[in-house]
Amino acid sequence: MTHPTKTYLAWLADMHRTGRMDRRQFLGRAAAAGLTAPAITGLLSTSVLAAGPKKGGRMVLATRHGATNDSLDPALLTHGGHWAMTYAIASTLTETLPSGETVPSLAEGWDASADAEVWTFKLRSGVTFHSGKPLTADDVIASINYHRGADSKSFVKPIADEIVEIKADGPLNVVFTLKAGNADFPTSLSSAGFAIYAAKDGTIDFAGFDGTGAYVMKTFEPGVRAEMVKNPNYWRTDRGHADAVELLTIADATARTNALINGSVDAVDQVDVKTVELLSRNQNIVIEETTGPLHYTFPMRTDTAPFDDNNVRMALKHAINRQELLDKVLRGHGSIGNDNPIGPSYRYHAEDIPQREYDPEKAKWYLQQAGVSSLKVDLSAAEAAYTGAVDASVLFQAQAAPAGIEINVVRESNDGYWDNIWMNKPFCACYWGGYTTESEMFTTGYSPGAAWNDTFWTQEKFEELRTAAKAELDTAKRADMYREMQMIVRDEGGAIVPLFANNVYARSTKLAHGDLESTSTFDGARIAERWWVA
Repeated sequence: MTHPTKTYLAWLADMHRTGRMDRRQFLGRAAAAGLTAPAITGLLSTSVLAAGPKKGGRMVLATRHGATNDSLDPALLTHGGHWAMTYAIASTLTETLPSGETVPSLAEGWDASADAEVWTFKLRSGVTFHSGKPLTADDVIASINYHRGADSKSFVKPIADEIVEIKADGPLNVVFTLKAGNADFPTSLSSAGFAIYAAKDGTIDFAGFDGTGAYVMKTFEPGVRAEMVKNPNYWRTDRGHADAVELLTIADATARTNALINGSVDAVDQVDVKTVELLSRNQNIVIEETTGPLHYTFPMRTDTAPFDDNNVRMALKHAINRQELLDKVLRGHGSIGNDNPIGPSYRYHAEDIPQREYDPEKAKWYLQQAGVSSLKVDLSAAEAAYTGAVDASVLFQAQAAPAGIEINVVRESNDGYWDNIWMNKPFCACYWGGYTTESEMFTTGYSPGAAWNDTFWTQEKFEELRTAAKAELDTAKRADMYREMQMIVRDEGGAIVPLFANNVYARSTKLAHGDLESTSTFDGARIAERWWVA
């Protein structure tokens, strides 16, 4: 026999889903039935999701990212706000789904040679840019070539440089020839850096925002807001549900949270975990939390003293109490890192590698190997790095003191942090959203010459393994290679990786969505086209 209360609640959900009961009536009757606020929110979400995507309405989103010198140059997408805007206005050849599967997007499909060195992508017909220009192979070639060449400063240059040749085979076929096999090549092309823009005279005009995405850029004020309106000629019918999307930069976590509470915005990223419990009591707000490759780091420039000495780097790696950071900075919303970027969400995560522990005495020993008895360093931090970055730095300062390490925490400005501090100051707070594959993560952040190699680190054996693993189709051999690479980075690399953080963000019950992608916040940064107004 069905419990009468459950029957009543199912009826309520169905009445709301089918539009026979408005939101106010739904909330009132659910409360009268004795449901708590979190339970009502869950029931409402179930009702909304069951109804499926709705068309129309306006979404206002707030991100902590943004600076007054921002652009949407696809070579310089340094933060999540860039990615969210790019995915809204432009499309990529492929897409990563919440399941982790890589599927066609602008490409209708692809074929690869047996050695994974030659890839042929067939483009969809009938796709047009915002300007009305039809998509052709020339647009893809110009967009990818933008990241190639000796003078390129693109963050995806290490991947683009794998391409020996890219050519058209008719108007809708593009053939890539790589230096060596890369089994993950289609996944790499889902990066926002490889967004496709309209070509003119062999290059792209990204400043004109002429993409094929669900939304057309109407107003772009760097570091302030981006206002986008629905593309009436979008090539997909199952995406781009809202009539308009506005993305605001609100760097301060408290201000973002208040904007969500008072209804000024409909969703916010990087919720301060200190406020999660309080927010979850609000029946109009839903906390979203996913576990993925997001991790927090303290990169040390290995080309700059004293961090050019691995003994100094190892001393600092042993002088940080990861568990305390997890408890106090993330409030448990994450897991402990082991000084390498390949966390538990990755396929080839080496869980058998011993966890590095907090050990001030061992840190002192490494300082002795470096020929010093004490150490004094500056550590730059700002909340722009991640919510809690300053707190984490101050905790690190206290933790390192017993090892004879004096850390001077320099509180930097949020505005311009990614341009002026990160990769400029020798020691700072940083975050990485991570990537879908180990190859992308290591290629983008740890290969020599990579635009985002923020530790300026190189190691010959690591580089040999990185190249070999990328082309290895035997999964057992590949796993062994990635394990060895994780060990090398852990023991010789320039990044302290103390934490893997869950993506914690929040939305108003005015918005709804399907399954969430965990590769980065805001549904893999594809929130604009995937979410809808309920």
